[in-house]
Amino acid sequence: MIKAKYDWKLDETVLSEDFLKISKKHKLDELTSRVLYQRGIHDESEIEKFLKPNLEDLHDPFLLHDMEKATQRILSAIEQGENILIYGDYDADGMTAASVMKSALDELGAEAQVYLPNRFTDGYGPNLDVYQYYINNENINLIITVDNGVAGVEAIAWAQENGVDVIITDHHSMPDQMPNAYAIIHPEHPESQYPFKYLAGVGVAFKVACALLEYAPREMLDLVAIGTIADMVSLTDENRILVAHGLKVLAQTERAGLQELMIYAGVDFDKVTEETVGFQIAPRLNALGRLDDPNPAIELLTGWDEDEAHEIAKMIDQKNSERKDIVEKIHNEALAMLTDEPVQILYHKDWHKGVLGIVAGRLLEQIHKPVIMLAEEEGILRGSARSIDSFDIFKALNAHRELFIAFGGHKQAAGMTLALENVEAVKKAMSDFVVDNHLDLSKKSPLEVADRCHLDEISLATINNLAKLAPFGMDNPKPRFLVEDYKVIRSRSMGKDNAHLKLKIQEEKQQIDAVYFQHGSEELEFEQAETKLVVTLSSNSWNGNTSLQLMIEDADSIGVELLDIRSRQISIPKEANIFSQNQLKHGIMEDVLVIEETPVDLAGLSVLEEAVSKAASDDFKIIYFKNKITDSYYLTGSGTREQFAKLYKAIYQFPEFDVRYKLESLADYLNIPHLLLVKMIKIFEELEFVNIDNGLMTVNKAAQKREISESTIYQELEKIVKMQELFALAPVKEIYQKLLEK
Repeated sequence: MIKAKYDWKLDETVLSEDFLKISKKHKLDELTSRVLYQRGIHDESEIEKFLKPNLEDLHDPFLLHDMEKATQRILSAIEQGENILIYGDYDADGMTAASVMKSALDELGAEAQVYLPNRFTDGYGPNLDVYQYYINNENINLIITVDNGVAGVEAIAWAQENGVDVIITDHHSMPDQMPNAYAIIHPEHPESQYPFKYLAGVGVAFKVACALLEYAPREMLDLVAIGTIADMVSLTDENRILVAHGLKVLAQTERAGLQELMIYAGVDFDKVTEETVGFQIAPRLNALGRLDDPNPAIELLTGWDEDEAHEIAKMIDQKNSERKDIVEKIHNEALAMLTDEPVQILYHKDWHKGVLGIVAGRLLEQIHKPVIMLAEEEGILRGSARSIDSFDIFKALNAHRELFIAFGGHKQAAGMTLALENVEAVKKAMSDFVVDNHLDLSKKSPLEVADRCHLDEISLATINNLAKLAPFGMDNPKPRFLVEDYKVIRSRSMGKDNAHLKLKIQEEKQQIDAVYFQHGSEELEFEQAETKLVVTLSSNSWNGNTSLQLMIEDADSIGVELLDIRSRQISIPKEANIFSQNQLKHGIMEDVLVIEETPVDLAGLSVLEEAVSKAASDDFKIIYFKNKITDSYYLTGSGTREQFAKLYKAIYQFPEFDVRYKLESLADYLNIPHLLLVKMIKIFEELEFVNIDNGLMTVNKAAQKREISESTIYQELEKIVKMQELFALAPVKEIYQKLLEK
């Protein structure tokens, strides 16, 4: 069923003439100007700042809490020759943050090691065993965390008590109890004066690097862009500046490892955008941490040995392919385990816990309910959670930390470890949070739509103009547009296992392709139903040609979906309501009606009319029907005047005719289809032109002259022909309207 996943919010903002005049100075078209205005950019200075991000507008790093204290301690450690450990995280943000910190310390001549915790043996955040190993065996004197730390109370307390200072650089949600660290650098620290709260882990590490080096090291911005985009933080203010410049550095990166990884990913170095990072680079880096030891990433991102970089990049690309296969398998298994409950907690002993966050995110897109995916091992569950806008999963579960062995995360994503026996208690805590906060989980998340879009109004030039608003991401999404009043010229599934959908749609004379990922199974629905789309604009290059392409983000059917499944194999829900022989048998799927196979004749038409009328009155959203045309009168027609004249002439030539044995010969002789000829003879019999007795047809020479149209059989045949033409040849929308009019 084509049903909108989101609550579309069409922005009806009217632009002032003054703003349009200003925006035209920057060569912005009206559509781009509207999007810019909707995003709070209202005067010339704001336009200038937004369109031309400037590194000079970066905030003073010393406004961050404890920055002065932390840098003095690090510089002292370098001066004294102390051993420093950079303790990172196993995702792309953590990898790049650790690499930025290492690069800065290397430039200052520090003795620094990097350790990225293993997801499977160390878990997320400071690990006491790891801290103890490095302090006792590697003589570490100072630990600097990047992209983690605020949740590591126990390990950090032990380090501090044993004479090793810990400097935390982090951006994750602040817990009620903060660690007793030497220094905590965090943009959301309650005592921080920092004007921007949404730095990624790599962004915080970069600010430390700026403070230590006393300048903004532009050569590190490729790493900053990767980590910032990968962690999906707000791409506004300082992050916009960092990413905009970072993508330029990335396109010309001198890092051997990044070059090799980008080649494996098929990156076009002339077209490096935020999508290059989001879909080609970050997933590969994350795949390493999801499936294996993440530490080779540091050598990939900071090393200069081309041969080693090639081997690491090759290994990471292989891990990414392996990750895709594992995700697909677990996703299919999880789908079969879903329940009708408002929150979903799914677990299995054979699941790979490294990819559970990806699967949880995909399920969230499909069911719009909070999802926790867990892997079980000897009674201990480890995994990830993803949540909808209206349900703050960190807040819901942070109040019940006693149920977890480990827990941390954000408003819409969390990681956790817990005992199997606590699953029901966690589920109850989430359900109670819904009740106590009066949350409506059925409420769709809003989707901001910039404008209506007519196909003849957009072109590749439109895309190029909108690109001036990039980089796109959180809080500056790629503009979405509403497309209506079009025809679907072609609908087909594509990709691996036909998972994706490709449409060709037309409005007036303009035809454009539209792609909808993960909706290949709805090929028939989009072909037949009337729909409207929310899309982003994209381009597709093939064989040297570049064309406009729409990427569908959401779709909704208009009115009732009537799906003709005569010629297609389609999976019909077993729980649907069934309409047969003027009787409705209720199932458990309130929106779905299945009309059992009905012959296309006058009796069948009555059944269909009643079913459609019932569906309309009972608010069914989708109707499956399959009709059989056994006698195809729409192919023969109801008989022409010439055909009836030929038959009339023939029966006078053969006053007595055995219709039982010679009808086929007569049909061949007259060149009239056998099916139609039978009807024509019955019409003649009704009009008393002939008599038929025991199969012997004789001419009634005394018959009165009458019009063929006087025959009720002829009248019914005409109706059947028109009805069959409708069901065999007309679009489904027209069939539905005709049935509804009866």
